[in-house]
Amino acid sequence: MRAKSCNSIVCFSALSLMLCAGAGLRAQTSPSPSQPASAPALDSANDLSVIVGKTVLVDTEWPIKRAAIGASEIAEVHGTSPTEIMVSGKAPGETSLIVWDTHGGRQFFNVTVRASATASNDSLDTIRRELRAELPGQALKISSENGSVFLRGTVKNLDSSARAVKIAATGGKVVNLLNVEVPASDPQILLKVRFASVDRDKEKSLGMNIISAGALNTVGGITTGQFSPPNTTESSGVVTTTFSNELNILALHPGNLPFGVDIQALEVKGVVEVLAEPNLLATNGKEASFLAGGEYPYPVVQGGSGGSGSSVSIMFKEYGIRLNFIPTITPRGTIRLQVAPEVSSLDFTNAIEVSGFNVPAIATRKMKTEVELGDGQSFVIGGLLDNRETETLQKVPFIGDIPVLGKFFQSMSRKKTNTELIVSVTPEIVAPIQAGEAVPALKYPTKFLPTNSGIPMNTPDAKTAANTLPPPTPTVTVEKLIESMKEKPLIIEGSGGTFGGASGDSTTSAAPTPAQP
Repeated sequence: MRAKSCNSIVCFSALSLMLCAGAGLRAQTSPSPSQPASAPALDSANDLSVIVGKTVLVDTEWPIKRAAIGASEIAEVHGTSPTEIMVSGKAPGETSLIVWDTHGGRQFFNVTVRASATASNDSLDTIRRELRAELPGQALKISSENGSVFLRGTVKNLDSSARAVKIAATGGKVVNLLNVEVPASDPQILLKVRFASVDRDKEKSLGMNIISAGALNTVGGITTGQFSPPNTTESSGVVTTTFSNELNILALHPGNLPFGVDIQALEVKGVVEVLAEPNLLATNGKEASFLAGGEYPYPVVQGGSGGSGSSVSIMFKEYGIRLNFIPTITPRGTIRLQVAPEVSSLDFTNAIEVSGFNVPAIATRKMKTEVELGDGQSFVIGGLLDNRETETLQKVPFIGDIPVLGKFFQSMSRKKTNTELIVSVTPEIVAPIQAGEAVPALKYPTKFLPTNSGIPMNTPDAKTAANTLPPPTPTVTVEKLIESMKEKPLIIEGSGGTFGGASGDSTTSAAPTPAQP
């Protein structure tokens, strides 16, 4: 007899007892009395089970011609006599065995090789030992069946659950049936932010317009063109002077020497201060947002489809003082901050016109950084300076170049701007105001009208079953705890999307709505 083997896909299973196939197999493969002895036996299928390191004998009615097993790494077959073969288990798994006899018959066997009970128990004992060493004081139970490891018990936190699963995974596929102790509330982090924006500008203008209303029998004027000159005309011997802009100094001699000077000598200084002091409270690891400003509309032209004309939609863009941050408490006890402050304002100087709408630009100063601070420590972001100087000089040709006298035929305008933004941030770990303690109240300049009913507009404070929370659950499953810790998006209706998002744009159609009947 020859034993052949061929490779196939192997599917592993778990521990089982050895089932012997002897006389039962012989009964299945024996020919019926009515069948001739020389007729080939019919194909048959049988189940054969063996333990790793053990063997099982298979007897046949007719002499064996050939035998083949599907996966030689799971089991191997040897011939011991013309009508007997020996199947030895090598590794847990399933495969197939086919036996051909000398009369042309075939026998099919579904071979299952199961792990040794001693090896399985040794593996579980090793896992139990490691669980006790890595997670002391936490009652954990582990069992194995059909290649799966069942993990039960209660752990202190999600980190302990993850470590227990990693350790149990060395014994097979893990089914996590652990419960987790309900953790205490996450720390609350208060972020004190101070925005200080100082805009200073200084503008200086100097120039003049010279007019003649008949001096030396001459009507006219001299101007550099920078400032609007007066208009002098003569009709029927009457001289008329019209001023569109008197500037800030005007001198006119109406006598025998009708001569006048219109002078612009002006110096302007301006200071604009913008200050915001938001105090934001956030849970450890969760994002918080702040916006003090507004939204301005701007049109967007959209092309039509199917031959229809274009339409104009109105979109809204947020501007003002914005702050987005994410605080995280580190194992060192410090607070890691991802903070992104932004200050923006409408800039009508650089505005553009779209479809008859005057759309302003946005002047923005923003930053994004990540720092690590202790409780109560502060950091300051400064140096965001914007210094600009604009100077314009206009003069009358030739005359304006004459020393000393040429100054009367020159106009000068100089403008300086200085903008500085300073942001200071102080994180603090705080606790909520306990029940029964006084809550800080606002002071209003005037009193509101009394209520009509005189009944306080709040929920009754009596502790009844209807307004009392159920007692907290000491333990929950791992899946339920992870689901409760997921961050939910905050949706504010009418704001054009999620508050604190990156875009902040919203769209409104400009098309009129038909009147309802």
